[in-house]
Amino acid sequence: MSSTMSDADTSPIVACTVSRDVQNFDLLIEDMELALGENWGDLGFAEALAFFGQPEAEALEFIALAMDETDEENLVLMGEIIAQAKSRNIKVILIAEDVTPASLHSLLRQGADEFVPYPLPENELAEAIERVRAADEAIAAQGATPMLQSGTEKEGAVIVVHGLAGGTGATTLAVNLAWELATKEKEGGPSVCLLDLDLQYGTVATYLDLPRRELVYDMLSDTESMDDEIFGQSLLTFQDKLQVLTAPADMLPLDIISSDDVNRILTMARRHFDYVVVDMPSTLVSWSEAVLNASHIYFASVELDMRCAQNTLRFKRALQSEDLPVEKLRYIMNRAPKFTDLSGKSRIKRMAESLGISIDVQMPDGGKPITQGADHGLPLAMSAAKNPLRREIAKLAASILDLGSDDVQAA
Repeated sequence: MSSTMSDADTSPIVACTVSRDVQNFDLLIEDMELALGENWGDLGFAEALAFFGQPEAEALEFIALAMDETDEENLVLMGEIIAQAKSRNIKVILIAEDVTPASLHSLLRQGADEFVPYPLPENELAEAIERVRAADEAIAAQGATPMLQSGTEKEGAVIVVHGLAGGTGATTLAVNLAWELATKEKEGGPSVCLLDLDLQYGTVATYLDLPRRELVYDMLSDTESMDDEIFGQSLLTFQDKLQVLTAPADMLPLDIISSDDVNRILTMARRHFDYVVVDMPSTLVSWSEAVLNASHIYFASVELDMRCAQNTLRFKRALQSEDLPVEKLRYIMNRAPKFTDLSGKSRIKRMAESLGISIDVQMPDGGKPITQGADHGLPLAMSAAKNPLRREIAKLAASILDLGSDDVQAA
């Protein structure tokens, strides 16, 4: 066993046990040596937090956090160790002896990847290590860079989603609509690209559990030099079906890009994909006009409240004052009243009439599964396939695909 971290230069440390006293877990010592030889170390609780900030910690694949009933008094510290490890992409295997289910549940909720009871069942630690390593490989494959073919000329359709107030479900709609379009056909379906242009608070990466790359900023800051290879390197692949341009890793000013930059990005995406779904910031910016002009459908999501009514009126007036194509707008009511709620249906009708708009699509309230699916980084089709909101988004995707098919036949 490597009981200190001083051997890092001669023997790379890929894992550490973290405990009050590792000698209390002698079977863990044996299993760590069996699985990793000398390539592991041992840290106390306080030492672990300090070590995470050192350069040597960059090589860590996982920690084995060992605790017993005595350590339940320090659950806050345990949680902090897990949080610090996860923030550095270090997996956490929880080794617990005589710990209450409530404490285990709390630590697993805070991000522990695996739980193994102590005394350790035979080969259980090795299997847990194998699972966390396999999960890393799956994430790496999921975030792989797609290969784009130069000279492609698809002229894909641009579908934009713009929330006219916070919490109106715009990103949920954009992510799930893109996924439904990409997976409607089991084989030979359309190619879809999802662009997160909310450069400050974009959460598409979170909703699909994808890493944010520095390459995105590099591409955005010099679109004149962007070619097929650079654009492809900025994209990430989700489940081999959907290509995603995430928001940059850092919060950027919305005016860091211009209308010309946005037009280049949209033109490039349209060349390579059948459908380009754009998640917009709720703020109107200098390049919003470029996106509206390039769009084939521009969904504006609202809710049945006064703030959305006022924002819709201001949004509509702003576009009309610039002679922009407001006819492209398709208003979507998020958390729409149920079919039996006649009062709610009447309120929607009065809202639409007073604003001079048509509310084309009404999306039901999907409840907690919507937030849970987003927290787990999965589309609704994978996390809550029978959810009423997912069904409505699937219908919307089908209607878009049918519209595209009709256009092809007409041509």
